[in-house]
Amino acid sequence: MVKLTKIYTRSGDTGQTSLVDGNRRAKHDPRIDAYGVVDEANAAVGLVRLHTAGTDMDAMLARIQNDLFDLGADLATPEEESPKYEPLRVVQAQVDRLEREIDAMNAELTPLNSFVLPGGGAAAAYLHLARTISRRAERAMTALAAREAVNPVAIKYINRLSDHLFVASRFVNGKGAADVLWVPGKNRS
Repeated sequence: MVKLTKIYTRSGDTGQTSLVDGNRRAKHDPRIDAYGVVDEANAAVGLVRLHTAGTDMDAMLARIQNDLFDLGADLATPEEESPKYEPLRVVQAQVDRLEREIDAMNAELTPLNSFVLPGGGAAAAYLHLARTISRRAERAMTALAAREAVNPVAIKYINRLSDHLFVASRFVNGKGAADVLWVPGKNRS
């Protein structure tokens, strides 16, 4: 467990921050960017939870928030041959859980006949926001993976998460009944 006794350290005042292994990187480094965007996604999931308290959806989202901290820790710990400590890595079981939840929610949804616009209810709108931030995190993670090693299961997780958040947005929108659908060219005339 992490113990935080002091919130500011002044060690980042020159534009550098520390990774889990103690190495310093610029705050604009692709690895820092990747876990920073994961943190943004986590904050957006927190906004959703303001509208799902006490529901099964809230319990799913709580698990996702914890997973996103795991993902941030994974990204903040570069892979190395013989690490001093076993690093925290996202594992396939976390991806599998997302897939089971997606399948269970999707089984109750009305089929789509158009693309869904972000909206409907507040929880759905915030789920769409979290979904788009998750997609940005995925782009940051794959850009990082093009430069240095990234846990491939972490990339699977973030990809599956955006799917989960999309299906969840439909689920909280009356199982699809309150979805706002795209009407191609609707406002052209």
